[in-house]
Amino acid sequence: MKALLLLTGILAATLMSAGSQTPDTSGIEHGTLPARWNDVNPECKGGPSFSVHDYTPTFVIIRQSGCTNPEKPFLYVIFGSKQALLVDTGAEGADVSRVVDAVLFSHGSSRRTTPLPLLVLHSHGHGDHTAGDAALKGRSDTRVIDATPTALTAFFAGTAWPRGVAELDLGERMLDVLAIPGHEPASIAIYDRRTGILLTGDSLYPGRLYVRDARAFRDSIDRLVEFTATRPVAHVLGAHVENQRTPYLDYPPDTKVAADEHVLELGRSHLLELQDALRQMGEPLQRRAYRDFTIWPITR
Repeated sequence: MKALLLLTGILAATLMSAGSQTPDTSGIEHGTLPARWNDVNPECKGGPSFSVHDYTPTFVIIRQSGCTNPEKPFLYVIFGSKQALLVDTGAEGADVSRVVDAVLFSHGSSRRTTPLPLLVLHSHGHGDHTAGDAALKGRSDTRVIDATPTALTAFFAGTAWPRGVAELDLGERMLDVLAIPGHEPASIAIYDRRTGILLTGDSLYPGRLYVRDARAFRDSIDRLVEFTATRPVAHVLGAHVENQRTPYLDYPPDTKVAADEHVLELGRSHLLELQDALRQMGEPLQRRAYRDFTIWPITR
């Protein structure tokens, strides 16, 4: 009996300890995602260059049309009370500044104020995420941080960057920013505390995860798993969708219109799956398809 009571006490203490680590989701602001991201211009005959979806009134998702660039990247605008953050500026083939202006103006109109100042960061430094920089630089009330480790280190000075977690205050809205190199030296992840959304750029999304530095990529995924262990994660949102809805299948590169593509959103379980896959694979990394993404090492 004493042994049973002791075991029961240990079990209860373990459960209480585990429960104390469970992320608190009570304050999460919920939004909606479309069931499909079909191109607004499926036949590439005219039509808008970008589609806009309000996940919430203060978290806006922009997608570039595949008719302008087959990379079809996703961009994100997050509003605080003092400034707005734009994550990525899109690929060549379209002028992102006009749609960004429309999003800023719409938000300002809803609040009966002028548009907020704009800060621009990038998920990483590849051209399909930075092509719109030139159209945004030099504008009033706009600050563009170059997608380089040097520029990020200067911007996040005082946060032990890149090993520390930087806090970015948009005004009554706090974001956490982590360096996650491996796909590209300036790769970052951004966590929005209000919605519980984790933005992962090209490091995790439904598609081909190109890995250029295996060790840095493993370490980065480990960081994200550790970071999210005590935080609620509503969705993991990347910068592309390349997979089909059919498990293990992706669309060929340069596909302009994907009629049956995977949903954008992934979850923390995919982070854990990716971490486990990388650990089991060892060195060197191998190209291997999983249900919702493919690990794709770049050796050249």
